[in-house]
Amino acid sequence: MSEVLFIFLIVYVMPHTSKTIAITTLGCKVNQCDSAAILQQLQEDGYTPVPFNGEADCYIINTCAVTAPTEAQSRQLIRRALRRSEKAPVIVTGCYAQKNADFLRTISVRVQVAGNVEKKDLPHLIDALLKGNDVVFEVQDIVQQSVFTTPGAEIFSGRTRAFLKIQDGCNSHCAYCIIPSVRGPSRSLPAGQVLGRMHELVDNGYQEIVFTGIHLGAWGIDLKPGTCLGELLTLCQANPVLNTLRLRLSSIEPTEWSDEIISLMSRSKNMCSHVHIPLQSGDADILKSMKRTYTPEFFYDLVVRLVSEIPDINIGIDVIAGLPGESDRCFDTTYSLLESIPAGYLHVFPYSRRPGTLAAEMPDQVPIQIIRKRVKCLRELSDLKKQAFYERYIESDMEVLVESRRDRTTGLLRGITANYIPVLFTGDDTVMGTLRNVTLKSVDGNVMHGKLL
Repeated sequence: MSEVLFIFLIVYVMPHTSKTIAITTLGCKVNQCDSAAILQQLQEDGYTPVPFNGEADCYIINTCAVTAPTEAQSRQLIRRALRRSEKAPVIVTGCYAQKNADFLRTISVRVQVAGNVEKKDLPHLIDALLKGNDVVFEVQDIVQQSVFTTPGAEIFSGRTRAFLKIQDGCNSHCAYCIIPSVRGPSRSLPAGQVLGRMHELVDNGYQEIVFTGIHLGAWGIDLKPGTCLGELLTLCQANPVLNTLRLRLSSIEPTEWSDEIISLMSRSKNMCSHVHIPLQSGDADILKSMKRTYTPEFFYDLVVRLVSEIPDINIGIDVIAGLPGESDRCFDTTYSLLESIPAGYLHVFPYSRRPGTLAAEMPDQVPIQIIRKRVKCLRELSDLKKQAFYERYIESDMEVLVESRRDRTTGLLRGITANYIPVLFTGDDTVMGTLRNVTLKSVDGNVMHGKLL
């Protein structure tokens, strides 16, 4: 799992209807896509979304289980919702619900728990529940799932980019990761449906689509006949409507970069030159014990190749600090590798011991104080890499997708380049939601300042 953990609070202003819904989402962009689909269906059924921090007729919490802190955040949000209303049901879904359903039901009789498979049924179940019907919320054994069932969201309120979930689940079973047991095996949205949903998003005015998945590079292997992500991207490039749309890939495992994908990204004018690649550790012994299927040398060579063949690519590298058995020597090896790799930034995660995983039972668990120190060290390295990457583009003219909201701190327009550089600049609201050329002028921490052309 390689997405940064956030709490996404979705707030909409809609005409008043008889029932209100509040939803909040923890975790990855896949969870965010699931929530958007649930909320869209409820809106179509006549429900009014309201802020999660206010009163509602029903609360939905889409949880995450990738770390212990996100599980704690989920429990806090459940109790907060229970305090805000004396009678509103609190629907808990997502990965933590899939993993600990029985415990969550003990929090309150008003807590209803639905697993990841049941997300597709939540709008119907909630509607029946609020109408006073007897409803059974279930958590099925997701390991038995073999079909992609998630409805697609066509609207992402307040966002200029749309996220399209095309894959779910994971077959890898890395030693530290709980995700396969709460998301199930890899399942893919068929290519025809992917293209159809992309056209729907284009019709709704989106100029950039982000392909997301739990294990995006595994897209297609479960379909009949089997296919691959490179073939899907080729179909997108061949489509006269979709090949003018900015298309961004979220994360691809090191061993799943085919020559076809690299060639497409190097030649394409609309595929964004930005991606996450999970490293997790730069030490060969740690990679082997965590059941990762590549070596540090393979990873280094891959990144060097991508940088040499794909113009302006910005590579974010995911790394976990404090995996079991990570000695000072192992960490130093990881740091040296990351220091030498031409990446744009790092996504640094502290190792979180997950009951039910192989790593949780391994000896030589790293003390939390040491983990925190290593996280700090790696994040400082990330800041240096980001600064150096941004400085390369001073006085460069770049195409920027302008967001639909101004920057909260400065009041300036805010946008993002194809290679994922956030840019602040002066301009009118009329350019919001459009692609504009901007000259990048200076670096200011995590953003660049620019001038609209």
